[in-house]
Amino acid sequence: MLKQLAIATPLAMLTLGASVAFAAEESRTAINIVADIPSKVFHAQPVDPNFGKNEEMRYIIGSGTLSAVRGTYDIQHTQGSVGAYVEGGPQPLFNGANTIALAYTFNGKTLTGASQEVVGDTESNGGMRADLVITAAKPAEGQSGLYTAAPVVMFDAIPRVTP
Repeated sequence: MLKQLAIATPLAMLTLGASVAFAAEESRTAINIVADIPSKVFHAQPVDPNFGKNEEMRYIIGSGTLSAVRGTYDIQHTQGSVGAYVEGGPQPLFNGANTIALAYTFNGKTLTGASQEVVGDTESNGGMRADLVITAAKPAEGQSGLYTAAPVVMFDAIPRVTP
């Protein structure tokens, strides 16, 4: 029995050691999958799924202005028109001490803190594309530093009014 144990123990250690060696050669990949399927009745989604995640307004030295942020949206509402607004009202850029005003437009219409129609009933029925454009006021002389904003643009379905 002792002889069998003496032989079995090194074999077990050898097997265990081999499995540890194989484990060192493994490769692992974590995959996070998301599928966002819009409603056929109402949706307003950026064409670029990364839009809004890290947008940058670049400073243009020659003019002293900031570049605009622009995102194209697929938008549809088969039962009426589409409204939009900036939650809490138009948010400015802020650096902790100073602000730079931002203007928000969707489909050429200025967005405020109250919902208003931005795509009419007829246009939204078959679906269309429209741009969200955010522009900044010209920074004042001497304004510098890192400015940020985190606005939320809301889209809502406005039901068709039947007589």
